[in-house]
Amino acid sequence: MNRVISKYNKQWTIWFQDISEYLKKYLKTYVAIEHIGSTSIPDMDAKPIIDIDIEISSEADFNAVRKELEAIGYNYQGDLGIKGREVFKRSGKRKSILDRIEHHLYVCASNSEEYNRHIKFRDRLRSDKFLREEYKAIKYEILEKVGPENRAGYVEMKENDYRDFFGKVLS
Repeated sequence: MNRVISKYNKQWTIWFQDISEYLKKYLKTYVAIEHIGSTSIPDMDAKPIIDIDIEISSEADFNAVRKELEAIGYNYQGDLGIKGREVFKRSGKRKSILDRIEHHLYVCASNSEEYNRHIKFRDRLRSDKFLREEYKAIKYEILEKVGPENRAGYVEMKENDYRDFFGKVLS
């Protein structure tokens, strides 16, 4: 049984730090490496996948960071339909910590709307217990409707049916 949501795990922060330290050894073209998404929010239940943004100063730096990421085994996937967020995935060969810790890796320019949305969402939920608890309740409400193992249904319903909540967090 593979549940979509796991209870908050303090290990998520350590996993992010481990990946970040590894990346910093090999990357030269970045401003910051940020832990984003629900695993970056204390006490938030989440999909146990570490979301990471690599911030670059401008789109002009993208080809350089792309080459650096490809040199350590990432494959460029395009923006997957979300402007301002370039996606990289691993081949899954299990050769390094990058393959042992499940994560999503994005590259975003500092002025990217998507990057700024990620940071604002994370910071707002970190600082507002009421919103954090409301978001956690929404997650379980969705799972009750789609089933605890239906990741695709969970993601779809969260993105389509709860836009008002996300708008409130980002306002």
